[in-house]
Amino acid sequence: MTETPTDEYEHYEAVVVGAGPGGAAAAAALANHGVETLVLERGVDAGSKNVSGGLIYAEESAPYTIDDLFPDFREEATERPADEYYIHNVAGRNVKTFDLNDIHHHDTEWCDSVLRRKMDSWLAEQVHGMTRETGGGLLTNVRVNGLLREGGEIVGVTCDELDPITADVIVAADGVNSELARDAGLMDWEEPEEWFQGVKAVVDMDPDAINERFGIDDDEGVAHLFAGDLFDGVRGGGLLYTNEDSLSIGTVFHLDSIAEEKAEPHELLDSLLTHPLLDQWLQGEYEEREYAAKLVPDSKKAAHPSPHRGRLLLVGDAAGQMQAQGPIIKGMNHAVTAGGLAAEAYQEAKARGNPTNAGDLYEQKLETEGVMKKLRPARYRYSRPVSESGLVTGLTNGLLNSPVGTAGLKLFGGLVERAFNSPFMLGMIPDTRFSYVTMPTRIGEVLGTPVTAENDIEPPELDERIGDLTYDVDDPHIEVLDNSFEASGTAVTACPVSAKDFGGGCYREETVQTNGGEQKVVSLDTQPCVECGTCAVVADTHWEHPPGGKGVEYKQG
Repeated sequence: MTETPTDEYEHYEAVVVGAGPGGAAAAAALANHGVETLVLERGVDAGSKNVSGGLIYAEESAPYTIDDLFPDFREEATERPADEYYIHNVAGRNVKTFDLNDIHHHDTEWCDSVLRRKMDSWLAEQVHGMTRETGGGLLTNVRVNGLLREGGEIVGVTCDELDPITADVIVAADGVNSELARDAGLMDWEEPEEWFQGVKAVVDMDPDAINERFGIDDDEGVAHLFAGDLFDGVRGGGLLYTNEDSLSIGTVFHLDSIAEEKAEPHELLDSLLTHPLLDQWLQGEYEEREYAAKLVPDSKKAAHPSPHRGRLLLVGDAAGQMQAQGPIIKGMNHAVTAGGLAAEAYQEAKARGNPTNAGDLYEQKLETEGVMKKLRPARYRYSRPVSESGLVTGLTNGLLNSPVGTAGLKLFGGLVERAFNSPFMLGMIPDTRFSYVTMPTRIGEVLGTPVTAENDIEPPELDERIGDLTYDVDDPHIEVLDNSFEASGTAVTACPVSAKDFGGGCYREETVQTNGGEQKVVSLDTQPCVECGTCAVVADTHWEHPPGGKGVEYKQG
């Protein structure tokens, strides 16, 4: 916490931290209201620190969509429309595919695949021009490391590379590892169950090959999800999205399940990449452009109901605004909506002569516009004590694997597919192994047909993936506070660039001699860090971002 007189510091009416879709939306909406706005971005370029699956939606019910604020967005910044949406229920080689187009198109104006480096850098160019016109602009290579306070009140931000800056409103769009949210006491890293971990490979593929293998045209795209027994019992699933000249293939799992199963994220990704089902699209060809990872907040548990404090307003991942309910995976659109509402709240508060009331207005708008109902559905909160209890899970597992359950699946398979397309049902789906593993596996076993193809592609080894990333290494940005294996050993397997018996990652298991014998400890090398934040949750560490422009630089995102 910084306590200092602030009269001598540079002042802007608004400071937006982070130039992702939430920050870009906030900055654009502020600039449209004539607000002097400065945007600060940590990467060498907007998008160089960002990773997404990634599909961006424009919801019909949303008060703001990205193309409302940036009319040329789809033409200039996206990859392909995601016209079709499927989930594959996998049991060994048996696969049953469900059509999810009803849920995909529900409340959807449009949906496109994106790569974050391309998308965010284009957005940043537009934002820079818009904010320059109101007396601000956009600066890259600047890490905002905390909040500036005067008399205990938030009045601005502090930076590694710049003197402190004061502002009438601060919009924190600095992502899932938000330093500002943590500084304000609005986010912590205490509970692994509040987080997902996403790992992704961007795979090179010629546009004509994409069209032929997926049965689409140049202006079409498709999304595939994967669940069942191909991930060794870890709760979560896989994804494949078609881009213009590449595929995004990734996995998203509950972090507590990764930790409990001692699963290694890169191996879970490889389990998807090498499954025979993918041969129809890869056809023996595999060239990986980039390996990436990030944490994802589970909005059902992590979306902050009051994402503000004083002059500080949180949007997007910084506020836990990531909707992941079964096959519904939406985040960037909610960040855009939140950014627009934050700007709107400030402008209204200012017009009423009380700009300090912006946070309360923002919270009200998230409620009245229905954002919080999507992020934290009440039906999940009410049903969770029963649906996630051990007794109910045991009963449902037993029933599903019984002759009665088998007969029911055969008889009512169509109803199960319709349930997958029900927003109401998905809003209360329990976060259990039954939902992510047992049920889809059983569907594959009972209703699926065998895949006869062979998939002989060989994904890169972990050291190759790390070696292919671009880094500008600075001083270590993570410190292990307790290096005992009991306190921090989970990071050896849960970190997406580490693995047991692998000496080239961030976290490594070692045996050291002590007076009483031997002790297992962990050591840390932050050089290959992809800044996902996983170790901050599963290990006893002090975690912060590298300085502006330092650390990993994603070219795809």
